Amino acid sequence: MSTTQHPPLKYCSQCGAKVALRTPEGDHLPRYVCISCNLIHYQNPKVVAGCIPEWGDKLLLCRRAIEPRRGYWTLPAGFMENRETTAQAAARESMEEANASLENMSLYALFNLPHISQVYIMFRGELRDGKASPGQESLEVALFAEEEIPWDELAFPVIHETLQLYFVDRRGGYFATHMGDIYRDENQQIKIVRY
Repeated sequence: MSTTQHPPLKYCSQCGAKVALRTPEGDHLPRYVCISCNLIHYQNPKVVAGCIPEWGDKLLLCRRAIEPRRGYWTLPAGFMENRETTAQAAARESMEEANASLENMSLYALFNLPHISQVYIMFRGELRDGKASPGQESLEVALFAEEEIPWDELAFPVIHETLQLYFVDRRGGYFATHMGDIYRDENQQIKIVRY
């Protein structure tokens, strides 16, 4: 179970009254509850959807123009919006970050990051016409062959793990669907559990 604390909530999003942290009847965790209308404000993990854009034997990466990890390389990915599917979110993020249209998308990996209360869902997709350019959140975009991947300049452990699995699968001639947990232990060391 994650020990990550959400930012304190002060006011109800429904009526504007103050909220109090308490465990609602029938629940087992403390929640912010409105002292006026009794609305329970659940704070749940965020879903991040992303994609591995493929073009021949190369993959598209984006150099981040925003924090965290500005200047580091990543796959296009970001938080889902309401009323979209995970595949739609991955395609939208690819368009926003790299002006990249994708086709033939398929589920590739799911990673839980309990230390930051996030779930990553990664797809594979073909880059339509091999065209891409930096979006507002990217300094640059580029296609990389496996031997060109800037491993020491990747933004996040989940991106590193996704790419490692991808290249192992590609060399083996079969793309499995992967699942695992990526977390920081009490010494702030990254731990990865695949299952």
